[in-house]
Amino acid sequence: MRKWMLALAVTGALGTAAGAVQANEVAVLDWQQALLETSSAQQSMNQLKNQLGSQQQQVRALGEEVQRLQQRLQSDGDVMSDSERQNVMQQLRQKGGQFQQQRGQLEQKRAEQEEAFLKQARPKLDRAIEQVVKRHNVDVLVDRNSVIYAGDALDLTQEVTQTFNSLN
Repeated sequence: MRKWMLALAVTGALGTAAGAVQANEVAVLDWQQALLETSSAQQSMNQLKNQLGSQQQQVRALGEEVQRLQQRLQSDGDVMSDSERQNVMQQLRQKGGQFQQQRGQLEQKRAEQEEAFLKQARPKLDRAIEQVVKRHNVDVLVDRNSVIYAGDALDLTQEVTQTFNSLN
C-alpha cells in the first residue's frame, strides 16, 4: 500500500511538472524551395538563362566537339598515321582546355548571379518567414531538410512562398 501511494504521488508530481511546461508550436520550412518557387526567383532564373544562353550553347558545342574527337581517336586511332593522331590529340587538348575554361567561366557567372539574387531576396524572405511564423504562433522553426519526418500540416514552405510573392 505504501509503494502504491508513493507511485501515485510521483505520478501526480510528474503530471503537474509536465503541465507547467508549455507546449511549443513547431513547424518546418524548406527555405531554399520556398525561395526558388517565388515569382522573383523564376524571373531571375529566366533572365540568367537569357543572359547566358549563347554562352551555354558555345560550351555545349565545344563539349560535343571534344566528344567527337575522343570517339574518333578511340575508333580510328589504330589506323591513323602518327602525324594525324598527333594532330587529333593536339586538337583534343586545345578544345578540351577551351571547354574547361568556358564552362568554369559560365559556372562562375551563374554562381555570382545566384548569390546576388539571394543577397537581394534574403531580407524579403526573412520578412515573409517572420509573418508566417507569427500567424501560426510558431516557437520553433526547423529546416525541412534536417528533419527525418514531419507531417504536411507542419510544413510552411508554400505559405512562405506565397507571402514572399505578396510582399512589395
